[in-house]
This record gives sequence, C-alpha cells and structure tokens, in this order.
Amino acid sequence: MAASTARTERKILVAVDEGEESTYALSWCLKNVVTENSKDTLILLYAQPPRTVYTGLDGTGYLFSSDILATMDRYSNEMANCVTEKAKRICKELNNVKVETRAEPGDPRDVICQVAEKLGVDLVVIGSHGYGPIKREGLSEITRN
Repeated sequence: MAASTARTERKILVAVDEGEESTYALSWCLKNVVTENSKDTLILLYAQPPRTVYTGLDGTGYLFSSDILATMDRYSNEMANCVTEKAKRICKELNNVKVETRAEPGDPRDVICQVAEKLGVDLVVIGSHGYGPIKREGLSEITRN
C-alpha cells in the first residue's frame, strides 16, 4: 500500500520554453506520465536566459542606460509569464494535479539540474533541442571529443 501512495504523490518537473519541443514534451508528459486523479505536483520551469552582453570590436562593452536595462528585464519577465501561462493552460484539464510555475535565471542546463535537485523531484521531462539528425550527429561527435 505504501508503494502505491508514493507513486501517486510525485513531483514532476517539466522544462518549458518558447519552442514547440517543450510544448510537445509537456503534452507527452500529461498523456503518459501524469495520471488523471493522482496527487502529482507538476512543476513547470522556465529558465530565463541571462541578459546578453554586447561587446564592441575593440573589446569594450556598450553601456546601456537604466531605462534600457529595465526594458530588457521587463521583456524577460513578460516572456517568462507568457510561456508559463501557456503551459498552465495546457494543464488545466487535470483533476487533483497541483500545477506550480517557476522562472529561474540562468543557463537552462544548469537551472534545470539545480531546481530538480533543490526540490527533490521524482522525474524531469524536457523536450529535444530541435536540431535535425545531421546537426545532432555533429554535436554528438563534438561532445565525445
């Protein structure tokens, strides 16, 4: 009996972003992992990319005014809200499944691992990177060397 209780109270982290791959991964998770009336907690995580730094040809960085920096931050926050709200709408038909959203700054590879460890999740679901088979093979070869 204890094993079945543990199964229905899982924390499942789903990485979401603007791409179709993450939408597909979330849909797949809802069809294949989350059970309709379980007590699962679905954590939708959006990794906010770090602010881009533009440098000049001579190696000096451009200086941005505080207004421009505030606009960049506001856009980043709006993007995070848009992505997580879209993901929440996909999940709205689930009964008794708690849905939480998080937006954390940083490289997605690091953020996903850090949040998964911090929250003690039982399962992480991520979409593919969207590369075709040729580029994927090239990247696999690079990472092996």
